[in-house]
Amino acid sequence: MSLFTPSTSPIFLKEDSTTSQHIARLKELHDKATGKVKDDIAREITLTSYGEVGERNIAFELKNAGIPMVVIHDLHLQHGDLSAQIDYVVVTRKLVFFIECKNLYGNVDIDNQGNFVRSYPWNGRTVKEGIYSPITQNQRHLEVYRQLRLAQTTNPIKRLGLQNNFDSFYKSVVVLANPKTVLNAKYAKKDVKDRVIRADQLIAYIKEQNKKSKEAATSEKAMKAWAERILALHQPLPSDYTQKYETIISSTSAATPVAPRQTGAPASGTEKLAVQESAAKPYTVSAPQDTDLVAKLKAYRRETSRTENVQAYVVFNDRQLEDLINQKPKTLEELQRISGFGPVKTEKYGPGILAVINPAQCMKAPAVNAIKNQPWSPAQLVGEKITHQSFGSGTVKSVSRHEIIIKFPMTARSFDFPDVFDITIWLSNPALQKQVEELIKAKKKDAGVPAP
Repeated sequence: MSLFTPSTSPIFLKEDSTTSQHIARLKELHDKATGKVKDDIAREITLTSYGEVGERNIAFELKNAGIPMVVIHDLHLQHGDLSAQIDYVVVTRKLVFFIECKNLYGNVDIDNQGNFVRSYPWNGRTVKEGIYSPITQNQRHLEVYRQLRLAQTTNPIKRLGLQNNFDSFYKSVVVLANPKTVLNAKYAKKDVKDRVIRADQLIAYIKEQNKKSKEAATSEKAMKAWAERILALHQPLPSDYTQKYETIISSTSAATPVAPRQTGAPASGTEKLAVQESAAKPYTVSAPQDTDLVAKLKAYRRETSRTENVQAYVVFNDRQLEDLINQKPKTLEELQRISGFGPVKTEKYGPGILAVINPAQCMKAPAVNAIKNQPWSPAQLVGEKITHQSFGSGTVKSVSRHEIIIKFPMTARSFDFPDVFDITIWLSNPALQKQVEELIKAKKKDAGVPAP
């Protein structure tokens, strides 16, 4: 009988993931791309492939566990605005393990405050960078699951039991899947040490946690039913992370080619390529009083695209221009309601667009003027929102004389300060952005770099 003679072959209710398809599509796009986009896609292929190898290492350990369990790979949960993508869920006869897989290159140190620092060799030197705590990340995943379960449980007694006993049944663990990674957690608190392990320790960890648990063991049938209830919550990822590259490549292919230079005008080595307006039909407005605003918005788009050396449609396309004219947003929140203006794009271009549409309102903005009139310090950047050209939106965590640490949704990264603001990062606060730009100009002047 299965109750007394448990099977030692783990059951994989869900073994597939979207990673392989994602990599295959990226490779197709890589063949079509050119320039920086091609480099960005190549980097994403490398990182994604590395993560896929780590997940295969975990799958190998689980398949050879020799204990009854049910495994779910790549579970995606959605509850309102909350979402979670869990690498592995392992259901045993006593406990459920939410596993966050990290296939990190380099070594990892955990200090007594629970901070994770990765170090790795790069160009003859050792690079150290803070990374977003995978423990915090996995706890957030577990919280999304808890909220989902509570939302489904209407019986008040069962809800109370779920709240009081949740931590007794559900365990969070971070697994470092790279066998070459050295984990140094001697200064970490015990609670942190207990939740970060290497891949070759995973099965021993699961066995030990089940042995320590005081909960009664269920039957194999109940164990599988438990796992099936969890899998029923799975929602396929709605986002296609290759879409951004597909849009850029298709738009670039459809754009009007840049006119060749006249032979009598030699190109300057520092001159940027002229950026073309959209190849779509020219936008016209029905109301004559909007003609001036159309011209101003197009001028802003043209100058911004030339400054950033990107196509004009990246700032906003003609359809979005039409929506801007019709809706005339007054706040960033209203701007974000326009199709195509997500959080990143709104934070990056929103202040400039609003200044064109509502110049009188922007002139009255006391917060910006107050900052301009106050002595400025880089410490004011802490807590400010930024946009990184590769990692998206983030928040400034700390600033020192030569380093700034940015916290992104999935990680935290260290950059050279203030140099990084000259090429890859923009502040949402336009006044502080201007202060940083002035700091960069002063630094270049001190170094003898000629002004552009």
